[in-house]
This record gives sequence, structure tokens and C-alpha cells, in this order.
Amino acid sequence: MTDFVMPSLGADMERAKVAEWLVKPGDRVKKGDVVAVVETHKGAIEIEIFQEGTVAELCAREGDDVPVGGLLARLSAPGEAPAERPAGPPAPPVREMPRAGPQPAREPKAEAPPAPPRPPVPPAGPRAKVSPAARRRAAELGIDADALAGTGVDGSVTLADVELAAQTHAAAAAPAEEPAPARKTRGGFDPAEMRKAIAAAMGRSKREIPHYYLTGTIDLGTALAWLERYNDGRPPDGRLLPAVLLLKATALGLRATPQLNGFWEEGAFRPGPGVHVGWAISLRGGGLVAPAIHDADRKPLPELMAALRDLVGRARSGGLRSSELMDPTVTVTSLGERGADAVIGVIYPPQVAIVGFGRIAERPWIVDGLVTKRPVVSISLAADHRASDGHTGGLLLAEIDRLLQEPERL
Repeated sequence: MTDFVMPSLGADMERAKVAEWLVKPGDRVKKGDVVAVVETHKGAIEIEIFQEGTVAELCAREGDDVPVGGLLARLSAPGEAPAERPAGPPAPPVREMPRAGPQPAREPKAEAPPAPPRPPVPPAGPRAKVSPAARRRAAELGIDADALAGTGVDGSVTLADVELAAQTHAAAAAPAEEPAPARKTRGGFDPAEMRKAIAAAMGRSKREIPHYYLTGTIDLGTALAWLERYNDGRPPDGRLLPAVLLLKATALGLRATPQLNGFWEEGAFRPGPGVHVGWAISLRGGGLVAPAIHDADRKPLPELMAALRDLVGRARSGGLRSSELMDPTVTVTSLGERGADAVIGVIYPPQVAIVGFGRIAERPWIVDGLVTKRPVVSISLAADHRASDGHTGGLLLAEIDRLLQEPERL
């Protein structure tokens, strides 16, 4: 028997409420299956299972507030006999009356006519795969989620699909009245609670982690010229954004400097199992999440661009999964679209580094001894001095710069 506990979805999480179970005792599950939805200060998060087995018992009820590490369910491993449930008090024995000689004959009772057979229940048609958050939002909007075409994994209907359907029908709908200001938004997202949780995690980071900081400036002239040629003639959804070049170069740079890609836990550095870049995303209504793009160093640019678009869309509509919040090995934040020239980040524990990019701006630059105008971007690194030093950090920034001068190799 294996315990399935409430996972930690980041250093700023202490507990979560079980919003919905998607399995029941007796169901077989495998790694990656979504088994529950929990509500945190980050909104509704789909919780995945990380082992194979059979659900033996649901230990937390819907509506229960469960701390990180608290018991959610128990699973029996493949081939393991499920735990026996108490059968309740035994029925009293049936005592047979003693026979005292021949029994008088009894008149036969008229038998009741047999009950008419129940009409067969027609089997239900196949139900569309719809994420729990999408189904709840569709119910709020009066949309039939099962009738939508899904764009998620295996054709599942996502929250973004529901929102798109709502926008499509908005023109025919009567304009809704302006709602009164509310503290919480849908999916359990509470901006005030998120801000408190972020502040607590960042305060802990500044107290406990000996930060060091490095900054630099990168000439993006070559990268942006290549990007323009690549996008020429492609439809909007097939084009690349400058952000994906920065993301891929950072991921490859971290592969070359693994001391900055991982976790500080129990007094020692633990390397990350892959380069899982947590991309910082601002949420509507305030707040911030940094879910992981797994194996960002291995994804080709078009695939990485699609993953980034998908992640941002689901983060802002309430469709993130627990695995995307549990294992980012580093964080990248880009405030260029907000107009900031530069950003100096605070490490998100237990990670050991955060890379920041400012806005792309034209600046005077010296090329071959001549002053010219070039598009440049500021880059910063905040890193944990317990896991690395300035030499290693400098190597990372230099590698990112070098990679951006050869964009065709990203």
C-alpha cells in the first residue's frame, strides 16, 4: 500500500483544498493521470499521480483543507491485493425450529404476479475529455463543454477552449452588468492571498539564501535579423517571438553550467533531472506563477514556442498541472514587455538561480571600432553562493550571449 500525499506546488504553498476527486476506489491509475483538482492561492491546479496502481481509499474528502504532505489517498501496487474493508456486524444466525412430527398441510398461497421487467437503460454516448476547470467554467457560462472541439492533450477540452467559445458567442449575448468588486476570482484564485504567499517565500529567500548578482548587455542584432527572416511568410501562429530565443539560449546555457540548474536541499546542492525552466507569468488581477517548461534545452524552437504559448494561456485561465509547479529547476523572468530596462530577481527556493531579461531597446554600440545603433537587451543573474560563485555565473551569461550570436543553431 502506498500513500498519496498533497504535493508541494512551490515554496509559497502550505496547504490546499480538495475541490474535486476525478477517481474513486477501485480505479486503476498510471503515472501522469490527473486524479484530483485542488484549490490554492494560485487557483485551481490539476493534481497528477506519480505511480501506477489501484485506488484503495480516498482519505481526504472534497472540501477538506489538507496541508502539504497530508494524506490524500492510498494506492495498492499492481498485483497487490486490495485492503479488505470491514464487512459490518455479522448477520444473526438463522435458527431452524425443531420439527415435532408430521406438519399439517398448509393451503398454498397465491403467488404475486412477477414484476414487469424494467426497460433497459440505453448506454450513454462517449463523454468528451474535459478538464475539471474547463467543465466548471463552461457550466458558469452555460456552454456545453462536451460539444466543444478540444485543443489540449489527446484532444481534451481546456479552459482556453471554453473561453474562446464564450468570446465567439459574446456578440450574440446580452451585455452583462459590471460585477461588484470581488476579492476572489474563479478557480479559487485569491490575489491578496497570493501576494502574501509570494512575500513570505521571497522574504525567506532573502533571509536564508546568500545571493550574488551579475549583469550584462547582449547585442541582439544578429538574432533579430535571423528571426525576421524566419518569420517572413509564416502565419501568425507559426511565428517565433524574441522571448523564445532568450528562453532557448538560457536553457542551453544552463545545460553547460549545471551548477546553476537544480536545488539546494538539506544543506547540499542537488542537480536538476533536466533543464525545466520556470517561466514567470503575470496573472490577470495580480499575482505571479512560474510553471515549468520541461526539457526546454531539448525542444526545437517551434515546439518551444508552442509550449510557451500554451503555458501562458493555461496559467492565465486556470489550467496548470501539479507537475508544472513542482519541479522547475530554474526561473527565467522577462519584463521587457512591461517597459523595464532591467530586472534583478530574487531566487525562488529551493532553486539556486534566476535569470532576468529587460526590454529590447536600441542603444549606441561599438562594432569593429565604430559606434553604431544596435538592438540590445540587459541580462541579469541572481544565484545562490552556497551552490556556485561569480565565476560560474559569468560563464552562464557569456554562454547565453554566444548562443544568441548564432541563432540558427538554437
